[in-house]
Amino acid sequence: MELHGQVLCEDCYMDLLSPAKACDPWSVYSAKTFLKNDSSGLNLTPVQQKILEILQDEGPQEKTTLCEKLQIKETDLERELATLRHMEKIRGELREGKKLIRLW
Repeated sequence: MELHGQVLCEDCYMDLLSPAKACDPWSVYSAKTFLKNDSSGLNLTPVQQKILEILQDEGPQEKTTLCEKLQIKETDLERELATLRHMEKIRGELREGKKLIRLW
């Protein structure tokens, strides 16, 4: 795909056109409404489950640390974190000048 004179793979193209947004009130509203009306329970991806397990077992983590532990790219982590944020399962925290991801 071509964007602004650059040739990109499809994944990179989609990341540039549709970046993950953790702070999106409509997504939060939609996720909460869906979860409230969904009788089948919460269905997380294996990566999302692992993120929650790491945060529960080890406490708040930096994004780079989570990427290393999960062995995924930062762009993939951003999408997973945005989804968990919309479900109000995680949130950000600034501690000693470091941006950390923690449980809600």
